Amino acid sequence: MRSYTLLFALITLILISACSKKDETARHDEALHKTADSLAQVYIITDGHVDLPYRLKVKNFRLDREYLGIPVETKEGDFDFVRARKGGLDAPFMSIYIPSKYQLTKDNGKQLADSLINMIRFIADSIPDKFALAGSPADIIANSKLGKISLPMGMENGAPIGNDLANVKYFYDRGIRYVTLTHGKDNQICDSSYDTLNTWNGLSPFGEKVVAEMNRVGIMVDISHVSDSTFYDVMKLTKVPCIASHSSCRYFTPGFQRNMSDDMIKALAKNGGVIQINFGAAFLDSVARKNDALRDSLEAILQEKKLTSADSAAQPIIDQFAKEHKSLFSDVERVADHIDHVVKLAGIDHVGIGSDYDGVGDSLPVGLKDVSQYPNLIYELLKRGYSPADIEKICSGNVFRVWNQVIAAAAQ
Repeated sequence: MRSYTLLFALITLILISACSKKDETARHDEALHKTADSLAQVYIITDGHVDLPYRLKVKNFRLDREYLGIPVETKEGDFDFVRARKGGLDAPFMSIYIPSKYQLTKDNGKQLADSLINMIRFIADSIPDKFALAGSPADIIANSKLGKISLPMGMENGAPIGNDLANVKYFYDRGIRYVTLTHGKDNQICDSSYDTLNTWNGLSPFGEKVVAEMNRVGIMVDISHVSDSTFYDVMKLTKVPCIASHSSCRYFTPGFQRNMSDDMIKALAKNGGVIQINFGAAFLDSVARKNDALRDSLEAILQEKKLTSADSAAQPIIDQFAKEHKSLFSDVERVADHIDHVVKLAGIDHVGIGSDYDGVGDSLPVGLKDVSQYPNLIYELLKRGYSPADIEKICSGNVFRVWNQVIAAAAQ
């Protein structure tokens, strides 16, 4: 009988110990979540690429007060003021996106670029208590102190520059602070990672002048979307650090040229630049990249129920579908894996956030489905041992350093 009593006591002690450890783990986890939420609100978060302008264009947004509720609070898309505030987002770079087909128009898409810039200016002017334009990190810091979300602008595709170098300064004066040299096709400036023509085998002769002029004027050179040869041409030519506003690591997506190879990441770091990790499934995981057909199936299910992915009633359906098809989406842990990889290769000073919100459809990772969820990434980084100082660099410090260097070089 005594042996049974001792055995029972031992089992009880083991269970109590296990429960204590479980409770301790839960308390630690809860504390990390609270810290992550706090850091998201304390630190400035800048996101290198948010496609709100083109989403609104597709929705036929007009410069009309009737439409001003859209960027403040909406159930549509990945970005609005309310969700951004919840997630701690201070400065989403508004993507002035010029599809490649506009390269074939008479003005190379300049009219479209101007219309999207006008849209962002109108939003900032019409809702001044919530939004403000920003042309520098100093502007963002000042706006954040006033409780405003800054709307800096980057032009995705340099095609609207046309063949006139004066347009570089023109777009700077309009508020553009980075230019992605091309998009899905080779243009007059350089070759694209998505094209196979290799029109210039890198930068064109005019493209070399564009990069030099961007350095002179004070516009950051964005090497997302460019071919490998274009990237290395830029690294040889630029006098200031560059950014990859929304790219990820090719290490996790072999053969996907749109992402950056290890050697490119090292070269970007040597240049002093920053890679801002893209959240799209195709950028995060080679398995998730193969599941476009699954995502089409999910879209068909939602359409049958007359739902969109933005509807609250759709979320349980999406969650269940994701459980049944584990490779459909990537997750916040994989985003952190990309950050880990860059830090391992290049150091903590060369990585940031470039979500591509509103630009990658329903392929966003579990835990980072919209701009309210940046704290989930911060939590994951804290869990992996990143310090608050490291996280501040990832959130904005690294990009601000590059941006300020570009500004200082132009001033000289």
